[in-house]
Amino acid sequence: MRVRMTDFSKILHKAKELEAKMKESQQKIKEIRVEGVSGSNSVTITLDGEGEMQTIKLSDEIMKEDKAIIEDLIVAAHNNAKAQLKSKTSEEISKATGGFGIPGFKWPL
Repeated sequence: MRVRMTDFSKILHKAKELEAKMKESQQKIKEIRVEGVSGSNSVTITLDGEGEMQTIKLSDEIMKEDKAIIEDLIVAAHNNAKAQLKSKTSEEISKATGGFGIPGFKWPL
């Protein structure tokens, strides 16, 4: 019986440790900034760690283009930034959960 309580205590300790690391990770994720670009840097979009758009920059040259082209480049720059954000947040979560593998459990993204 004593062994089981010790194992349970270890599990609780690890869970508390993981919770602290996840909170720290969430804070770091909020601070992430990624920049997505398209059209040879004609369009640049900056997203924060929560996926909110912070800035959008359009070059003077791109403003001479057709509206549909500009719209497509904005979408492409945004998608580029989101892909980078997903990669960076996954990386941050992996750092936080390193060594805490729980079989069969997948972290939501």
